[in-house]
This record gives sequence, C-alpha cells and structure tokens, in this order.
Amino acid sequence: MFAILGILIVFGAVIGGFLMEKGQIMVLLQPAELLIIAGAATGTLLVANPPHILKGIAAGVVGVIRGKGIDKERYLSTLRMMYQFLNKVRKEGLLSVEVDVEKPEASPLFKSYPEFLADHHACDFVCDTLRTAITGGVEPFDMDQMMELDMEVHHHGQTLPVAALSTTADALPGLGIVAAVLGVVITMGALGGPPEEIGHKVAAALVGTFLGILLCYGVAGPLSSNMAKAADEHNSYLHVLRVLLLSFLKGSAPIIAIEMGRRAIPAHVRPRFDEMEKRCKQQSSPAAQSAAAPASAA
Repeated sequence: MFAILGILIVFGAVIGGFLMEKGQIMVLLQPAELLIIAGAATGTLLVANPPHILKGIAAGVVGVIRGKGIDKERYLSTLRMMYQFLNKVRKEGLLSVEVDVEKPEASPLFKSYPEFLADHHACDFVCDTLRTAITGGVEPFDMDQMMELDMEVHHHGQTLPVAALSTTADALPGLGIVAAVLGVVITMGALGGPPEEIGHKVAAALVGTFLGILLCYGVAGPLSSNMAKAADEHNSYLHVLRVLLLSFLKGSAPIIAIEMGRRAIPAHVRPRFDEMEKRCKQQSSPAAQSAAAPASAA
C-alpha cells in the first residue's frame, strides 16, 4: 500500500508542479514515446534474464505492492509455533515429529499457522533441519553450517531479481534518450513546416527523456530497492529460526531456545520478553493441542 501511495505522490508532485507553471498536461501524453521506452525495457529484461528470474521480479513487485512484511505479530506467531513444536520434541523425542516434518502441510500443528506454511522456504528450512537431526550423527556445528549454507543460497536467489530490475531501471534514462533522438529525427524531417508542428514534435522528443528519467528514479529504482529490503528482511527471519533451532539442538530448554531466537529478531519488530512468554504460554488451539499431546495420554 505504501508503495502505491509513494508512486502516486511522485507522479502527483511532478504533474502538479508542471501544472503550476502553466504547463499543458496533454503535451505529456505521448503514447509513442512510452511505447518505445517501456517496450524496449521489457525486451531487454527478457533478453537478459531466464524465466525463473522474471518470475522472481513479478513476485517481488507484487509483494512490494501488497506491502505485507514480516512484522512483530509474525515473529510472535512463529515463536509460539516453535515453542509448541520443541516442547513436543522434548516430551516425546525427535521421532515423534517425523511425520510433521515429512508432510508439514498435513501436520495439525503446522496447519494451525497457515502463514508459516505459505512461506515455503521457511517451512522447508525448519523441516529439513529437523529431518537431518532425526537421522542422527550430525554435530550441532555441522548443522549450523548447513543452515548457514541454505540461507546463503536462498538469499543469493532472492537478490538476482533485484539486480535484474535495478539494471533495467539504470537503462531507462538511456532508453529515454533513444526515444528523444527518434523524436529529433522526426522533427528534422518536418523542418520547413508550420512552427506549431515543429514545436509539438520537439516537445514530444523531450518527453521521451523525461519519461525515461521519471520511470527510473520514480518507479523502477524504488521498487528494486524495496525488493532488496524485503530479501534482507526474510533473511533475518531465517536467521532467527537458525539461532532458535541451533540452541535447542545444543540441549537448551524450549523456552531458552525461543528466547535465543527472540534476541536475534531485528530491534524494530522484536517483541518484549513478557509479550513472547505470554504468547507462547497461551492455550493452544485444539489442533495444536492434539499435535503436542504426549503419546502416553492417547
């Protein structure tokens, strides 16, 4: 939502200032110039990037427009889920969660947290780590190395669409110049005609440069910057899960492991200890209760 608002402010300020100086708004409406710039930018994007990066750009832009980041509520929900999960492991052993990590979409506990299930990489990150722990014979240090490697690979994959969009944004002013040069060529062909016609063609050529610069610094550039911040935000989320899991695998009690994870949360969204404790010790949903109940009570 903030991204849409920001883009509207950019265009509103530019057009508003233009109108305040008695500019004619119709002069800025040059579909041919926009077609040249947008079409050429789309073409270069297709030439330079494989399909999975193009999908990443589309998903990233949609995510920026939706504006749904990882906030305090998401962290509290994740800490509560992991507290319930780790308590089950401590009471019944790692083998008790083998079915949960093999098929998280069918796990009663995980199904109580659809937002976590929808984050496929975070879900796989937790399940793959616990699946490896269940097999046994892996030291916590080696487990930490595996989690770090997973995070690095994922973060690199998230930054590729950002770099592709940023490169395209940098190319937009140049494509605007291309549109302007073509407009000048057309203008030169009209020399000797009415002054009004020549003036209109010169204005259309200059609009090409204007659109290229505006789309670069007012739309594409900020979108790529926001996508980069979202990638860093998700990497921080995975880091919290990594710290939490590693602490538990080293033998810490579930509440201590959860506290270790809380300390790794970025300061601006980090819940207080009492907030975390209250959320973790809230009565679980029926589905989560059945998932966490000891086998002896069955």
